[in-house]
Amino acid sequence: MPVSRLKDIPGIGVDRMGDLADAAGDAELLRLENLDTDIRPPEAALAATRRAIEDDAANSYLPFLGQWPLREAAVEHVRRLSGVDYGGPEACVITAGGLSGILNALLALLEPGDRVLLPAPIYAGLINRVRLAGGEPVFVPTQPTPEGWRLDRDAVRAMAGRGIRVVLAMSPAMPTGCWFDAEDWAVLAELCRAEDAWLLYDAAMERLLYDGRGYLHPASLPGMAERTITVDSVSKHYRMIGWRVGWVVGPKRIVPDIGLVGIHNVVCQVGIAMAAAHAALTCEDDGLAAAVAEWQARRDRILEELSGLPVIPPAGGWSMLLDCAPLGLTGAEASRRLFEKGRVAATPMDGWGPGSERYLRFVFANEPVARLAGLGERLRRAFG
Repeated sequence: MPVSRLKDIPGIGVDRMGDLADAAGDAELLRLENLDTDIRPPEAALAATRRAIEDDAANSYLPFLGQWPLREAAVEHVRRLSGVDYGGPEACVITAGGLSGILNALLALLEPGDRVLLPAPIYAGLINRVRLAGGEPVFVPTQPTPEGWRLDRDAVRAMAGRGIRVVLAMSPAMPTGCWFDAEDWAVLAELCRAEDAWLLYDAAMERLLYDGRGYLHPASLPGMAERTITVDSVSKHYRMIGWRVGWVVGPKRIVPDIGLVGIHNVVCQVGIAMAAAHAALTCEDDGLAAAVAEWQARRDRILEELSGLPVIPPAGGWSMLLDCAPLGLTGAEASRRLFEKGRVAATPMDGWGPGSERYLRFVFANEPVARLAGLGERLRRAFG
């Protein structure tokens, strides 16, 4: 029987689907179940990784909060995107990936029972980290429309006076690709100010935007610089998932507490990966524009293949959702039938927020356009 902090934290469906797909050993199987990508990291990062293998300083526990040049680069990265100068490397701690930074921040911010607001559907790993840190997840909906997902602003406004301690948000969001425009961010910022709440901003996909959509960092809004904590990593923008390097940047009144949690949690980061992360943040050609163009082409191909089915187009990110309820199926049932009859691995969204069990996720970052041809026929074969 699990301890109390784990009783509401389920396993990960993505891992189960990945195991099934690996065990199948079928080259014709479409791998749309996990947030991986086949697009190479920046060449500068690969070269820095090779050099670090021979660097004795990279084979060390120290420094606990991350190598100084990388902390400087991360703070400068946030300054460029937000216009907010948090005042040097002391405003940053390096983490073992972005999600490690999210958990460390939550542990530094929350007392048991504190409420954390999350727009949903949202990545189950964020929901469960709130629970693991002793917080209570409180959800506001994002609504599917023919143009994409939209934040329910009235639901956000209705949270005033509800004792929200932290707003945990990402844009574009996993798994929906929901993008917050300026008015969405203004409504969330208004709630943060009214509740004296922190905004914990998961920036993992912040620049993976399609169709010319603009970018806005929430720390740039009035009164938000001192209450916004930005968590990011090299995983998505720089295609460096396996390096496990992230960063937390924010006001100096809270960053030391987040660093203290990190020291007593993971202790230190991946030593041979930090120089590569620095190279990715500072190189002239990070390959992001070309990668975004390719991911958009893959998104467009899936939308074309699934035309006529209840799929909600994502504004950004690496994934989209199919609403299985109009097909008379749950996401889990659709996933099973699609795997068995269509030879497609896709993950059901059980546990990704209220009502999420009706959705099936397709990740479009890991299969080239040519491989996606015929996806629609595979679905028709699976669903009859």
